[in-house]
Amino acid sequence: MGTAYARCYDPNGARYGIPTYPWKFAPDGYATRRQLRAQGLRPGGQPIAAQLMRTSRRRKAGAAVAYLYRVDLARPVRPMTSRKWGALALAMLARRTCPVCEITYSYCLPTSLGTCMTCAYPTEQRAA
Repeated sequence: MGTAYARCYDPNGARYGIPTYPWKFAPDGYATRRQLRAQGLRPGGQPIAAQLMRTSRRRKAGAAVAYLYRVDLARPVRPMTSRKWGALALAMLARRTCPVCEITYSYCLPTSLGTCMTCAYPTEQRAA
């Protein structure tokens, strides 16, 4: 095992407090939130069981971390109710509607502008 993997390998949890494994070397029976969701499961209130760690030059902390949960303690995902579907539809409608001109677009408006392109740059639209 290389030095990068040796720094991220702590199966007893002595260094980091919880068992730590190198990236892509998680033992069987553990999964990340996304992996659980792909299986139709959720953590269900259980504590973090272990973590995956990878050294990274881009991150300030020097390492990227992914938390692992036990698959045998995971619970099924709760189904969406009609009220939740309605709330989600209203939220998506609000993201597609310009607050200035109140036009509803077929795409989500950029959050950096807060309005549609026509309202954000009115002089540039007239020149074109």
